Amino acid sequence: MTFFGATHENHTFHAYSTAHWFAIGALLLMIVLLWLIRGYLKRSSHLKKIEIAFALSLASMEILYNLWLVHIKDWKLAHSLPLELCSISLWLTVILLFTRSKLIYDIVFFIGIGGALQAILTPELYYSFPHFRYFHFFYTHIIIITSSLYFTWVRGYRPTFRALAKTMLFLNILLPFIMYINHLFKGNYMFLSRKPGHGSLLDLLGPYPWYILSLEGVAFFLFAVLWILFRQRSAAKIVRPEQA
Repeated sequence: MTFFGATHENHTFHAYSTAHWFAIGALLLMIVLLWLIRGYLKRSSHLKKIEIAFALSLASMEILYNLWLVHIKDWKLAHSLPLELCSISLWLTVILLFTRSKLIYDIVFFIGIGGALQAILTPELYYSFPHFRYFHFFYTHIIIITSSLYFTWVRGYRPTFRALAKTMLFLNILLPFIMYINHLFKGNYMFLSRKPGHGSLLDLLGPYPWYILSLEGVAFFLFAVLWILFRQRSAAKIVRPEQA
């Protein structure tokens, strides 16, 4: 298997294998490191450059992924459009890193952390280390999560209950559109047509289509937990774009 090869028989990804634990460890390390250096970053005059660098890295990885799909003749309308929750989070994160929009942060914080964390813990992934797809999958999901935490801990943005409600509304507006695309191209974006082939948290939510309704409650509960953990508790000053 080459770095950009199309086969994975000799290096098939297995959940909670060494390669998986390494990726989980990388996420935890990034979160701890970000927390430890948050004070330094707040004082840094290079925040804009850092944000642009990570935005470009995320966009580049996603573009490379799509070029790889074309290269192996696997780019299809049924599964290659940026309509998965984490793909949507990725491009919203890119926009957030470029613009520092509080409106975008409100949505990315909830769907980015919630969706990417679930993806890392129960990956729908076939290619393992050291394949490009392995690095693409975990790098993009880790940066989605840490970008939201960066804007929370360094930029001083905070999730609100209003933002939680706004995110639920965003998802429910998105839902019929994604279901239509799935029907049109016989796809399974956001797992709205069927559950993933590998085990996932969806297995605990009942059969199709009832697990889709269950997801509403799970999403609200997870978003509420994130809001409680990270909501504003003091008059912390938000670092505005013009200040960096």
